[in-house]
Amino acid sequence: MKMQILPHQERFRSRIAFGLGAILGIGLMIGERGYIGDTWRLYSEDMLFLTVQHIQLVLVSSGLAILVGVPVGIMLSRPWMQRYSEAVLQVFNIGTTIPTLALLALSITLLGIGFVPAVFGLWAATLLPIVRNVFQGLRSVPDYLKEAATGMGMTPLHILRSVELPNALFVIFAGIRTAVAVNVGTVPLAFLIGGGGLGELIFTGIDLNEMQMLMAGAIPVALLSIAADWILAKAQYWLIPRGVNPLRN
Repeated sequence: MKMQILPHQERFRSRIAFGLGAILGIGLMIGERGYIGDTWRLYSEDMLFLTVQHIQLVLVSSGLAILVGVPVGIMLSRPWMQRYSEAVLQVFNIGTTIPTLALLALSITLLGIGFVPAVFGLWAATLLPIVRNVFQGLRSVPDYLKEAATGMGMTPLHILRSVELPNALFVIFAGIRTAVAVNVGTVPLAFLIGGGGLGELIFTGIDLNEMQMLMAGAIPVALLSIAADWILAKAQYWLIPRGVNPLRN
């Protein structure tokens, strides 16, 4: 019997294929000019050091966004907040509406230059997908499930923990995957306000018109983005129970 491929799997595979194809094309283009060995020899230490900084920025800003976004999304999904939920979501939408570079520049006025303002700007730009997906995931839980849980004598907190969150977990994970993928590609801008990361190689390479330096920063960013999406996709597949996970049904 032919195995059915779900739309989510098709989209994930197409993104992976596109990313790998793009990296392979860049690698072949650079390889023809003899750049791969020279690039690694010239910039390997910088690449490793800045990649660690890049990952730290992603982990800290994304982790803070999850710690704030999930509780806020839960709060906005409660019936007593229904009247104000869309207005509050528009406040979080500011982080997406304002260009990321402008948001990072504004964070300088509050926190100065360095790692902390970079994390703040990236955190603000990452919040919306998480908050909105938590909100929409909880709101999309069928009413009959909540009514049945109420009829069994479960408290609102128990219903949230045992009924709503498990059924919304797939949508919540989708928001986290989107937020982290966007964050990985946005972190290079943190270099412009002294936050470090692979943006140092990318922007310095652009300024100096040095293709090897630029690629030494761009290729690791592309690889990190693919790796982050792959890790979260695997987590989404294995951590969400089979009964509420469309990828495993």
